[in-house]
Amino acid sequence: MQVTETQNDGLKRGYHITVTAAELEAKVNEKLTEAQPDVEMKGFRKGKVPMALLKKQFGQRVMGEAMQEAVDGAMSEHFEKTGDRPAMQPEVKMSNADWKEGDDVEVDMSYEALPDIPDFDASGLKLERMTVEADDESVDEALESLAKNAQNFEDREEGAAAEDGDQVVIDFKGSIDGEEFEGGAAEDYPLVLGSGSFIPGFEEQLKGAKAGDDVEVTVNFPEDYQAEQLAGKEAKFACTVKAVKASAPAAIDDELAKKFGADDLEALKGQIRERLSAEYGQAARAVLKRQLLDQLDEQVSFDLPPSLVEAEANQIAHQLWHEENPEVQGHDHPEIKPTEEHNKLAERRVRLGLLLAELGRKNEIQVTDAEMTQAVMNQARQYPGQERQFFEFVQQNPQMRQQLQAPIFEDKVVDHIFEQADISEKSVSKDELQKAVEELEDESDETAAA
Repeated sequence: MQVTETQNDGLKRGYHITVTAAELEAKVNEKLTEAQPDVEMKGFRKGKVPMALLKKQFGQRVMGEAMQEAVDGAMSEHFEKTGDRPAMQPEVKMSNADWKEGDDVEVDMSYEALPDIPDFDASGLKLERMTVEADDESVDEALESLAKNAQNFEDREEGAAAEDGDQVVIDFKGSIDGEEFEGGAAEDYPLVLGSGSFIPGFEEQLKGAKAGDDVEVTVNFPEDYQAEQLAGKEAKFACTVKAVKASAPAAIDDELAKKFGADDLEALKGQIRERLSAEYGQAARAVLKRQLLDQLDEQVSFDLPPSLVEAEANQIAHQLWHEENPEVQGHDHPEIKPTEEHNKLAERRVRLGLLLAELGRKNEIQVTDAEMTQAVMNQARQYPGQERQFFEFVQQNPQMRQQLQAPIFEDKVVDHIFEQADISEKSVSKDELQKAVEELEDESDETAAA
């Protein structure tokens, strides 16, 4: 077997691999000898089929397997010897397309090698972590929000007309062409006007109604309504308004706390304080991580595989195009060409991705089975009732597993760098932290717009 270098330009590599006919023949004989004890053929005892007959019967098929194994073995031996790691799947093609049995097998292999990534001293990184205290004012604001969400409705004054945000208690019967239909009637139904919980146009026709009024509501069911027998049809609802109620925030007391699963108001405040502290911590970490990535991008430089940058730029451009054209669901659209800004962002992502991957490899950072299971469980919650199918899909889909694993791995590498970096803490207000987070989001939007 011979491997001859044909290209060595930057990260681009090219090799011509020759597997001699004798090596290939030996590989075929080896595979047939290995299989011989289990072969059964009419006229021969099991394991006693002559080699010549085996070769005549199975040689052609085994030859293909031997060729593939020989080339794969040559590639593996090459990567082990050189230490090269291809950025993407190597391109491999036979150079003697007119090959026939008895000829050497000649293959051309080309790829882009992953670059050598320089070491750097993480202790030289200077970062600043924002810290925010979950103070009483923030807790009180959260309590007021909970009280609003847990609002009660109280009868308005006699003769009051229903407005947006009011709750009307109604009896109604629906009919199409004078015939009542199944599921079109209810009694004492509490409907909040403006909630959008009923068919479009229904709630608007109850505005101005008073307790005791009879109102006929006429609406058209949407063309895509889930009940096919009603879709696109006009319906009339005979409604009797039994009460008009205005919303009133729930009292901030022990009863409110119990509605949210706490023993009393003080326990609820404690839960809110913990939740706010966790939210502030997550936001501060996002800001700190951006600081880190910006410094790494500035301080660490190395050659990038053009194929990775091109693939990333194309993906960015394609994703942003679909975000700007949400009505296009498939990929039947004009060719999308990356801009210079897309290429710059792609270079940053590839550089940081390779750097973090190398740091993780050198420091033997791995995603545990428990962490992966938790990630799958978190994702499965988005598909209620289909959790088992989602688990099976992830198990059978390596690409999906990689998508779930990648952010966990990245965060573990980032935490590893945080442990070595020089991080100072700065106490800031909730508003200052929020402004810093909004600036991160604005930068993302500007990148998308570009």
